[in-house]
Amino acid sequence: MSDLTQLLRRDLPASIVVFLIAIPLSLGIAAASGAPLLAGLVAAVVGGIVAGALGGAPLQVSGPAAGLTVIVAGTVANFGFAGTAAIVAVAGLVQIILGASRMGRAALALSPAVVHGMLAGIGLVIALSQIHVMLGGAPQSSAWQNLRELPAQIAEHHGVAAMLGAFTVAILILWPRLEKILHVKLSLLPAALVAVVSMTALASVIGADVERVNLPDEPLAGLIRPAWPDAPLREILVAVVTIALVASVESLLSAVAVDRMHNGPRANLNRELVGQGAANTVSGLLGGLPVTGVIVRSSTNVAAGARTRASAIMHGVWIAAFVLFFAGLLETIPMAVLAAVLIVVGLRLVSLAQIRTYARHRELPTYLVTLLGVVLTDLLTGVALGMITAAVMILWRLTRCEIRRVQQGPGQWQVTITGTLSFVESARLIRELGALPPAAEVDLELHLDYLDHGAFETVRDWREGYERTGGRVRVREVHDSWFRQGTSGRLGSGKRTPGLTRAGVVGSWSRWQGMDHQRRDAMAAGIAEFERAVAPLVRPHLADLARDGQRPEQLFITCADSRLVPNLITASGPGDLFCVRNVGNIVPPHDETSAGQTDPGKPDAGKPDAGKTDAGGPDSSVGAAIEYAVDVLGVTTITVCGHSGCGAVRAIMGNAAEKGSDLGDWLALSGVQFSDPTDEQRCCTDNVTQQLANLRTYPTVRTAEAAGRLRLTGMYFDLAEARMYEVDPDLGARPVTAPGENATQPGVSVENPVKPRHPDDPEPTSTRDRDHDNRDHDNRDHDNREDDDRLTGAAA
Repeated sequence: MSDLTQLLRRDLPASIVVFLIAIPLSLGIAAASGAPLLAGLVAAVVGGIVAGALGGAPLQVSGPAAGLTVIVAGTVANFGFAGTAAIVAVAGLVQIILGASRMGRAALALSPAVVHGMLAGIGLVIALSQIHVMLGGAPQSSAWQNLRELPAQIAEHHGVAAMLGAFTVAILILWPRLEKILHVKLSLLPAALVAVVSMTALASVIGADVERVNLPDEPLAGLIRPAWPDAPLREILVAVVTIALVASVESLLSAVAVDRMHNGPRANLNRELVGQGAANTVSGLLGGLPVTGVIVRSSTNVAAGARTRASAIMHGVWIAAFVLFFAGLLETIPMAVLAAVLIVVGLRLVSLAQIRTYARHRELPTYLVTLLGVVLTDLLTGVALGMITAAVMILWRLTRCEIRRVQQGPGQWQVTITGTLSFVESARLIRELGALPPAAEVDLELHLDYLDHGAFETVRDWREGYERTGGRVRVREVHDSWFRQGTSGRLGSGKRTPGLTRAGVVGSWSRWQGMDHQRRDAMAAGIAEFERAVAPLVRPHLADLARDGQRPEQLFITCADSRLVPNLITASGPGDLFCVRNVGNIVPPHDETSAGQTDPGKPDAGKPDAGKTDAGGPDSSVGAAIEYAVDVLGVTTITVCGHSGCGAVRAIMGNAAEKGSDLGDWLALSGVQFSDPTDEQRCCTDNVTQQLANLRTYPTVRTAEAAGRLRLTGMYFDLAEARMYEVDPDLGARPVTAPGENATQPGVSVENPVKPRHPDDPEPTSTRDRDHDNRDHDNRDHDNREDDDRLTGAAA
């Protein structure tokens, strides 16, 4: 679709829909702000054209926003509208500086509960003031006074204005529901437009004597020029910073929300901040209200099918043309109708869905404190109270720890403390520890990510006092050594996340022995640690496996090296892997000799020792495991995994295993031919590749692979890097990546692996031929690396 076609088919209709909803909202917001009605229209025009053209969120629509109504009303009351316009212009310059300083993301650091609580409070303030206007009265100076005078206002006799306002509210509420009832798409006709047009027509038909919109006869001549306020500089700066920050936060939050509504270009928040600042500066200089990104208009713009920023720009053009040539139509709108629109808009800022969300996430206190602070005091005080509440809640959560007391037996107790232990928890800690009976044996188990000096002294003093009364306390640290550091006077480092070894997930027997007060042997200490810390976590899963049987995903053939732990390096658990471990991760070929059968064509056929080595008999355990895994368990993958520093591979490389010994004969079954005997890493991957070829000599494997039921993979684990590589017969060892990740991550690439030799294949080709093949591989890998570099550059 060409740019012109897209403009005509998508952006033009969307701009008209947004234009129709912007007119009544801009007039209503200006009225609620105590500003000239023309100022709201000026802000709508400037927001559409300037912010639309310069902003970083292409589909966001900007204009006067309800979220700034309370701030603007207070500014107008303090400085007059000419002074307010000057303040708006300066606030725009502040926004430009923030955007140029790349502070766009920093503006989003404010807690969402504070922001939404602020907007909800502003919405209630707007609704409380405009309900007086709708009922034919005048708004009071504060939300509390509006609330206090509301019963008397409702009790008074009401005329046509109140009726028009009530009908307007009804239309605004019921119009979106008609779409579901009638199964007709009505979203292209905004409810605000329908309500305003219909009630204006009704007022004209019945000849209602109500207050209506009043605009200058000459709109351009009626623009108010900004004038520097005659007030203390401190008060002016507070107003400037308040408008700049609130407008910035509201615009950026709206931009982020709009990004979730479409699949087009993402918002550049720093550029958006510059665009909003430029719009505010121009709006202030032309006598307009502050400009922000408005979620209501922006969501309408996306829903109407807009694709580019042209929609927002054109909507501003349509507003300007309408004001210049059809201002008379706007002057027929009753003010009570605009007040009713603002009542609904204000109440919708109080979102029940957001309240439920914050209740689930335990941030409702922050939301409610901010909301009530804005309503009962003022905006800045409410936001400050909300931020203080958020900080207190964060402090409480970060310093909160879990303390559990469990009686293990007569006179034996275990106290487990988990989390962050600081002086804030000292009172609760003393209360919990003081509840222990005297003269008992207490195991104090610490799972801490932080311990400060105050809490350390609390634990130490309690321990000393408890032991003086005949008790016995053993302190056992699982996640880290915070208490031991405190004992040696070395506390003070920051909070840290425990590593695997600290956390008890991975540990050596020597570690458990060092922690075991009974100094048992390694096996016993390790079993005790498992039964204490791990068994309770895995017992339900093991019980299911014991009941249902095993259904492993893979047969995992790897080396018996003690440094290689299959479940650790694959992050798998009980029931996931069917493992075979032997020296060198070798798969003996399935031929007559290794199977222990004789070949009638061979000279030794029929002799009693045929098919056996001098040191023993053929090994069929690997073959049995393969057949059991494929035919009985139905595994879908067989993985052969080698590793760096493999002693078996080194023995094969150096012919170190004595011929005729069990080890020598076993290693000879690998059948591997090394492409470069001087490169240990390549020899390890060559061995993996050869064992994959040996696997395919098994009829069970060939049948399952041909039927598409089985896949063979080779892996190579680098112990020093703690990283797994996939061994490809053609490309070598490449880092293993999760689905969707780039396979060209930084890491070692073992190039030019030797082609696996089937046991019946002829001897390898000459070195010269292999070198020629290797150069081909080098060229392919060089091309791959160039492609990877281009991809990386494009992504950056």
